[in-house]
Amino acid sequence: MPWPVTKRLVLCRLPVIAAINGGATARGGADLALTCNGRLAPTKAKMGETYVKLGLNPSNGGTYFLPRLVSSGLSADLALTGDLVDAARALSIGLVNSIAKPDALIAEALALAAQIAERPRLAIEATKQRLPQSWQMDLAGSMNTSCWAVAAPAYINDLREGLAAALEKRQPVYNKGDKE
Repeated sequence: MPWPVTKRLVLCRLPVIAAINGGATARGGADLALTCNGRLAPTKAKMGETYVKLGLNPSNGGTYFLPRLVSSGLSADLALTGDLVDAARALSIGLVNSIAKPDALIAEALALAAQIAERPRLAIEATKQRLPQSWQMDLAGSMNTSCWAVAAPAYINDLREGLAAALEKRQPVYNKGDKE
């Protein structure tokens, strides 16, 4: 069962980017992709929750993540029919974040990962943690949680660098000590 993999993806402190291709477009592979923070698919991809065609229900997080990415009605339609959607439709309904030519898929996924890696690590970790938590909070709770995180002393160097870069009209340089 991929539950341990799903759990590791969810608990990973840093964002996980899925470059969806081949067999990862249906059933368990699709569910694992839904678990990720970013999903890129090739233009030729067809994706879906096809469990019902095998007499099963989505069991690898699909029933949890799918309605959070697309509407409740669309998630029901996809899961109950088992129909596949093409890459353009997947993009338009929020199933994937972007589509790429098949030969550029990995390069685009790596470029997205590199862009995120340039941001302050603590802010990235906190944001990844706070986004799903917000589903269980009201606005005040979400704002209070975020404000406490930003006020933490560990953020001060990143905040100073971000403000200095903005004032100096340059790109900030974060994670100086994180490169290994």
